[in-house]
Amino acid sequence: MEDPYDVIIIGGGPGGYVGAIRAAQLGLKTAIVEVRGKLGGTCLNVGCIPSKAMLQSSHHFEMAGTQFAHHGIKVSGLTLDLKTMLNRKDKVIHDLTKGIEFLIKKNKIDYYIGAGRITDSGEVTVVPSKKEDKKQVLKTANIIIATGSAVTPLPGVDIDEKRIVSSTGALDIPKVPRTMAIIGAGVIGLELGSVWRRLGADVTVIEFLDVALPEMDGDVSTHIQRILSKQGLKFKMNTRVTSAKAKKNGVMLTMQSRDGNEAETIETDIVLVAIGRSPYTQGLGLDDIGVATDERGFILVDEDFQTNIAGIYAIGDVIGGAMLAHKAEDEGVICAEIMSGMSGHINYNLIPGIVYTHPEVAVTGMTEEQLKKAGVDYNVGTFPFSANSRARCNGDSDGFVKILSDRTTDLILGCHVIGPSGGDLIQEVVNVMEFGGSAEDIARICHGHPGLPEAIKEAALDAGGRAIHI
Repeated sequence: MEDPYDVIIIGGGPGGYVGAIRAAQLGLKTAIVEVRGKLGGTCLNVGCIPSKAMLQSSHHFEMAGTQFAHHGIKVSGLTLDLKTMLNRKDKVIHDLTKGIEFLIKKNKIDYYIGAGRITDSGEVTVVPSKKEDKKQVLKTANIIIATGSAVTPLPGVDIDEKRIVSSTGALDIPKVPRTMAIIGAGVIGLELGSVWRRLGADVTVIEFLDVALPEMDGDVSTHIQRILSKQGLKFKMNTRVTSAKAKKNGVMLTMQSRDGNEAETIETDIVLVAIGRSPYTQGLGLDDIGVATDERGFILVDEDFQTNIAGIYAIGDVIGGAMLAHKAEDEGVICAEIMSGMSGHINYNLIPGIVYTHPEVAVTGMTEEQLKKAGVDYNVGTFPFSANSRARCNGDSDGFVKILSDRTTDLILGCHVIGPSGGDLIQEVVNVMEFGGSAEDIARICHGHPGLPEAIKEAALDAGGRAIHI
């Protein structure tokens, strides 16, 4: 008897549903299993998409209250309708999830709602979400695990999604808190902290290390923390949170300095735990069938995304690396192509990382600290947005572009942007780097004037010591 499916994908997030569509395009009979009952995964339902909707709405609110007057636009009686803002966010999610469901049907992919468990190397048992439904046993030639990640817990801090929340709960707070403490100065903490600060909360970010966005280029970390502090975010660095106790009207938060000095206690309305994410493999049955994982629970795969068990693959957050939707999507496509006998390619050094604060932070390639550690001889080219005509016209000139290039070959090694539309601007540099381009290549490309991309060109010129407008 032939296998009913060529591939079953467990997990309907960015990696899973994109991989399923590509597999179907290649002629593979494909099924996708998702426990949530909605496709799109954490990113679409409780992560990237709703947070960006709230960032956009809260930015409009702040602009109307503080920036319109500079343009000769007088606003009076400004009020916040948080319910409408949250409803808009929910509609964005609803529309996009329905769009993905349409794509799954269009590509003739079978969609099973329930928890997928691998019960043999070529068998997936679907445990339905509804108790009245029966289990289904599906046979397949290949399995792709794309179950993503979950919030990393913090000892002594129990998340109830009411007073002590994860990023999920932080996107549905029904009333703007008077005070809010955020544990973790990473991407999630800074983005959601920006949302609630703009809407009126007094926000304090508590970080164990001494810098915000600690894995980024040092200049970027220092500069964005300075900008966000000016905007009103408070930072308490080198501090460990030891406990959080929810009370009727708030949370009692206990912390101490990293060097172990006396404990400090504060009261706050809401606590957001944002210390990172961990691989989600619960209920997959990995131990039963012998799929290997590392000490942190990430599934181990080879260069073709195959685990130590033939026919079982894994992609996305669950295998580690950059926990980003676009990384998972590319891995899903490549895994499906390799499974079909094609070759695939992904350059992990060139996956852009973006923080959607205002201004945005966008990075790709190596940091200056990494280059120094590796002993690479390099040039640095920088250009401030304060010297960019379009940024000045827009009244949005905080930040800079920083390009790092090899001193001998001029090959671009990294680019780091803080500034307006940074997440869009970084793509030019990613593309040039992907084709082995140099700073000189960008410097010689004609850029439209007045435009924000001119800051990229000027930083590339500066890497060669010949910036024009500074």
